[in-house]
Amino acid sequence: MSISLILLPIALGTVAKVAAAQSSPAQQVCSVSTRLRDAGLLTLAAQDTGAQTMVTAADSIDARWADLSAQLRRGSDGIWQAHFHGTADQQRCVDRVLAIDAAYGLRVQAEVLRRVREQAPAAGMSLVAETANSDRSVTMVLEVRG
Repeated sequence: MSISLILLPIALGTVAKVAAAQSSPAQQVCSVSTRLRDAGLLTLAAQDTGAQTMVTAADSIDARWADLSAQLRRGSDGIWQAHFHGTADQQRCVDRVLAIDAAYGLRVQAEVLRRVREQAPAAGMSLVAETANSDRSVTMVLEVRG
């Protein structure tokens, strides 16, 4: 018997649904909200979009791209606020958070793949095949040992 897992790089934050963008043209600041869980993966995802990052606390990340900078802060409700400086262009800010969100989804997918590979033998399974698809999904075929 075999089990096929198809892992899709769907970002967990779903920024399009949670995005509450606010901008202030006078101050050249734009804020976007998103719900992502793992600060370490968020830091790596921001780096995947070209940002230089600095973790300043468990719930605080500063990110700087060539054309933009942001302060990412997680509130007590678990929602991250990205406060962008240097623009009041709401769509530009949302697009940047969507890019981070997509990169975060790929990082989560990679972590799930790693765990499946590591834990399959203990669950009595062996990895028979793994295929990376053109849509960035991954198909794994696991065989249950009898």
